[in-house]
Amino acid sequence: MNRRQQVRSLPLIYLLFAIITAFVMFPILINVFTAFKSPIDLMNSSPLALPKAWTFDNLKTAFEKGGMLTGFKNTGILVFVSVFLNTILGAMTAYVLNRFDFRFKKVIMSLFVVAMVVPFYTTEIARFQIIKGLGLYDSLGAPLLIYAGTDLLQIFIFLQFIEKISSQLDESAMIDGASYFSIFVRIIFPLLLPASATLGIIKAVDIMNDMYIPFLYMPSKDLHTLSTSLMSFVGQRASDFEQLTAAILIVMVPTLLLYLFLQRFIFSGITAGAIKE
Repeated sequence: MNRRQQVRSLPLIYLLFAIITAFVMFPILINVFTAFKSPIDLMNSSPLALPKAWTFDNLKTAFEKGGMLTGFKNTGILVFVSVFLNTILGAMTAYVLNRFDFRFKKVIMSLFVVAMVVPFYTTEIARFQIIKGLGLYDSLGAPLLIYAGTDLLQIFIFLQFIEKISSQLDESAMIDGASYFSIFVRIIFPLLLPASATLGIIKAVDIMNDMYIPFLYMPSKDLHTLSTSLMSFVGQRASDFEQLTAAILIVMVPTLLLYLFLQRFIFSGITAGAIKE
């Protein structure tokens, strides 16, 4: 009976997935088609119609006048440095919290939980003053410091992975004379690579899509990222819809390719975390 019910419900499930896919894909298709249309073609055709004559002039204009090369450079620096620091700091913090018993350990864990539930905008003024006091305002150092140290969810995910790694490995290494640092580098961190890859990809996508922090802490034009370059370009050419969609396409493609090529690491990391012993 359950089998028959499942078979009967399949058309409804497929219909639901088709509707969801349509809602997601239609805006993307409209953006892609519009980016390759001329102004005349755009006015005389449907948004979902293919371009009559494919043109790359919009992409060229958006790339050159939108400052996308600077955006790619700054975004690349932020992604690679921030993900590296964030992964190392998160893994080391989780290792210490899991393997060591020390005074105020529960207090520190509670503070991490509190920091996760407190809305970020309630602490923005204090954070801005700290960044300004450190002399990092209007420099790449400001978002690097923020991105490297503000992913508390990552620490808890690392904790779940480390809990599934037997402490007997640590004890065996200590008998052989290994230090805590050596244990972390040679034993713990290699076993955390699936989680590190998963969290690193998610963090990289978040950084590439973030506009708030770069806009607030790096207002200079030569420090624009892809997101802030796009926002600046939109402000300059609000009426040139075909060029705006071309700029959106340029910003969208790197994030989309990053996810498509590395999505297997995300799923393998989740699976590894579920079965690790």
